[in-house]
Amino acid sequence: MNKGLFITIEGPDGAGKSTQIPFIKRFLEKKGYEVLLTREPGGTVIGEKIRGLILDKNHQEMSDITEALLYAASRAQHVAELIIPALNEGKVVLCDRFVDSSMVYQGKGRGIGLESIRNINDFATNGLRPNLTILLDIDPEVGLKRIKATKEVDRLEQEKLDFHRKVYEGYMELINMYPERIKVISGNQSIEDISKDIESKLKILIGEE
Repeated sequence: MNKGLFITIEGPDGAGKSTQIPFIKRFLEKKGYEVLLTREPGGTVIGEKIRGLILDKNHQEMSDITEALLYAASRAQHVAELIIPALNEGKVVLCDRFVDSSMVYQGKGRGIGLESIRNINDFATNGLRPNLTILLDIDPEVGLKRIKATKEVDRLEQEKLDFHRKVYEGYMELINMYPERIKVISGNQSIEDISKDIESKLKILIGEE
């Protein structure tokens, strides 16, 4: 049985994950936890190479099934090489995206189906589940405008708004499927208010509330 805590952060593109992740790490470290920060796809040497393949805009010919399996392959290496060892050492693993992202982006956005993606990833991760998933909720159109204003978009971010709306619908389905694990935070608030809401969820997880 894992000794540590596994926390993931999810949300549509542009939801503000990259702003809140450092806050979560600092909060937990102040509480005395050793925190391993990682991301998906990636996290390992092999995973980062797979990430490059998936997100490269030159690979427009990539099939939806190939995309889904590449995400699962990256995740399998991530779990085996990094996440499980860290949890067994009693660390908190804080991961930017995990299986939920594949379920909504490939399962819903690409139309492969939530159950098919869940089955692929159960095999890849040996059924590993986060203790807590923080979902930043923001309208996909707003999120995409944020991204395009700050950086060059990758292969998935450049998909049409209809794709991102399907992704958002997928997240709403996951909230109903896993209400005990997935905690929704409005991404339409100020950065400070989002952090306060996240803090309250973290306090419940570590037994302070």
